[in-house]
Amino acid sequence: MNMTTNTTTAAALPLAGIRVVEFAHMVMGPTCGLVLADLGAEVIKIEPAPGGDNTRRLTGSGAGYWVTYNRNKKSLAVDLKSAAGLEVVTKLIQSADVLTENFRPGAMDGIGLGYEDVKKIKADIVYCSMKGFLPGPYDQRTALDEVVQMMTGLAYMTGPEGKPLRAGASVNDVMGGMFGAIGIMAALLEKRSSGKGQLVRAGLYENSAFLVAQHMMQQRVTGKEVSPMPSRISAWAIYDVFDTADDEQVFVGVVSDTQWILFCKAFGLTALAANAELALNNQRVASRDQFLPLVRQRFRQISKQELMEKCDLAGLPYAPIKKPADLFDDPHLLQSRGMTEVTLPDGRSTRIPVLPVEMDGRRFGTRLDVPVTGHDTADILQQLGYSREQISQLGADGVLAGV
Repeated sequence: MNMTTNTTTAAALPLAGIRVVEFAHMVMGPTCGLVLADLGAEVIKIEPAPGGDNTRRLTGSGAGYWVTYNRNKKSLAVDLKSAAGLEVVTKLIQSADVLTENFRPGAMDGIGLGYEDVKKIKADIVYCSMKGFLPGPYDQRTALDEVVQMMTGLAYMTGPEGKPLRAGASVNDVMGGMFGAIGIMAALLEKRSSGKGQLVRAGLYENSAFLVAQHMMQQRVTGKEVSPMPSRISAWAIYDVFDTADDEQVFVGVVSDTQWILFCKAFGLTALAANAELALNNQRVASRDQFLPLVRQRFRQISKQELMEKCDLAGLPYAPIKKPADLFDDPHLLQSRGMTEVTLPDGRSTRIPVLPVEMDGRRFGTRLDVPVTGHDTADILQQLGYSREQISQLGADGVLAGV
């Protein structure tokens, strides 16, 4: 299951030579580690022995977390409540460049691995702590992606009036992990000149506030209360999901005056194109209710495929309405090397999207498959100087798993 599925070696990647010790579960912390691992860092995930990370066993909407965010990582399963287990991790930290964690506030301090503790183990460590909140009045509160979406107005903006709705993906967890990775890479770069490590923090709440900043500024600029997305006044007159003759749906956007002329020509709406009162975008926004029924009627006369072909020829923004599972066979993702293979817990192989970035023509896929619990424990301990006999004894004592 821990097979190599990509011929790109870690030595050829941007973060080659960086060792990261990851204390993380769920989404935020593992996303940070995923970014670093995909870019070539050696990420060693610390899992509790004997059962491993509880994220492995989530069901429902969390069933995909483990496989999504843990490729290209090594697994060391150890009992941190034991003195021998803590000694193993301490030795590992001495060899590390980065430590990441996203446990509840105080948890790492409780086991003797808070930032001040770890600095005594490795003075120049870059220590990234990802929490619900950055230091402040809320920092001891328990947070979830859903919690901070409600607190910042993101859920208010997503749902219809009076029905706040969380976004359809773990947007804050994922972006919070990404900002953690950005902070880590900046700290590593700074360390080149200063020789010093530092504490990097990322917060879910602050991430969600960053996401809604555009709506905060909208209120300041316009002086008007901001409406949720389903009832907002769009910045563009055509920016909607439309029904087609075959009972399918397509999103179409017209976001410039040039596109408006192309749009009218493509769909035979010559009277609209000739109307001088609709020549400018803001004029069209003000008159949406007058001409949008005509546009909807026109689209109801043609098929989904014909609508998309006309938009494509005219260079207009459009999108069929898809479900996440439709992306497994998406031709663009497949042909642009935007997918990589991983193995599911039951042994099946599947495709999954890679990092949405290309560097000098390189995409960053799977080098190490998603690990089984403790897959790399014995190898890592041998690197730290433990003998096979010592490793076997620690396994027998329940300090290690996977040996």
